[in-house]
Amino acid sequence: MAYKCSWSGSSMVRVGFICEGKTERKVIESGNFQQYLTNLGIECLRPVLDAKGSGNLLPENLRESLELYKAKEAEKIIILTDLDEDACITLTKNRITSDENRLIIVAVRKIESWFLADSLTLSHLLKEEFYFDKPEEESVPFNTLKSIFIQMQGRGIGVKDIFTARMIKYGFSVQNAANHPNCPSAAYFLSKLEQIAKK
Repeated sequence: MAYKCSWSGSSMVRVGFICEGKTERKVIESGNFQQYLTNLGIECLRPVLDAKGSGNLLPENLRESLELYKAKEAEKIIILTDLDEDACITLTKNRITSDENRLIIVAVRKIESWFLADSLTLSHLLKEEFYFDKPEEESVPFNTLKSIFIQMQGRGIGVKDIFTARMIKYGFSVQNAANHPNCPSAAYFLSKLEQIAKK
């Protein structure tokens, strides 16, 4: 299923994003993703918030962020986090807790799985056709990416910040990741956004 959607309506749905860390925030703020939201009819409220770690996504630590978005009249608040060491997605969601206007999206294992799933951008960066079959089965996808670049180009990828910026610069999009047959969390994320846009 290809994720391309355009919107034609009168009022945008106001959505606030709270991200676990810098990588997630950069993905949300990227031009590709912002254009996707606009096409859907979603207004991304600023600033996109960085919780600086999943431990800060507990109810008592989220209060200030939720109040900020309430003041900005957010209709939905999306919390984008990793599964990390939790045994399952339900545990992660229960730890954070949800309510009527809050939606928790859990990127399976690590959000860097979405980078592994973006065959188009990785092929561009690696200068040859590249496809990784099961991106969400990698326990540390960033290390997998590092190994791939060392093996194929003879050099590493630097720290997460640098690599994230590079992926975005060369065209990374959540839509590309969602189009991968074995990246269900990216597809789930976009399907939820499309549901929000329709309401």
